Amino acid sequence: MSKKIIFATGNQDKMREIREIYGDLGYEILSMKEAGIDVDIVEDGETFEENALIKAKAIAACCDAIVFADDSGLEIDYLNKEPGVYSARYMGEDTSYDIKNANLIQRLDGVAKEDRTARFVCAIAAVFPDGSHKVVRGTIEGYIGWEPAGTNGFGYDPIFYVDEYGCSTAELSPEEKNKISHRGNALRMMKEELITYENSRG
Repeated sequence: MSKKIIFATGNQDKMREIREIYGDLGYEILSMKEAGIDVDIVEDGETFEENALIKAKAIAACCDAIVFADDSGLEIDYLNKEPGVYSARYMGEDTSYDIKNANLIQRLDGVAKEDRTARFVCAIAAVFPDGSHKVVRGTIEGYIGWEPAGTNGFGYDPIFYVDEYGCSTAELSPEEKNKISHRGNALRMMKEELITYENSRG
């Protein structure tokens, strides 16, 4: 059996990131589209972990490979961890992130910096051919700024600021962002789980 990982995404940025981090393990890494898999998945979990596992299990049922799926989003403490698992669907799926970001900044109007704490969360689920699975969670802590800045990122990156760098994640280079990002953290954690799984099979 060839060493193959199918990542349940069509996002080329995510594919590039996983290929960089897992490049030394000798796996062929394919997106769903590259693997010829097209299934509609209803993500009705209440946590990032549940949604990631729902996706991974749905794809694993269609193939004989290791399947990874992720679910990620932004949690703002002052807003009861909104938008949370609804990050992609916040204010409607077709609403631009410029509008979403402006709305979140408006909802935090007058809120002091120490109360603007937030984090990006990424849960990654892996389903292995023997039916076992693992789920990990990576995070990056920061705060919501007073205005959007930067053009390198996407989604909520322009309003998410990291004290360590003194700027938004949209102002970081892709290399800097990968080092500290929630998805990079989760992918590195899952890499350890994958190595453990390989070793357990001898």
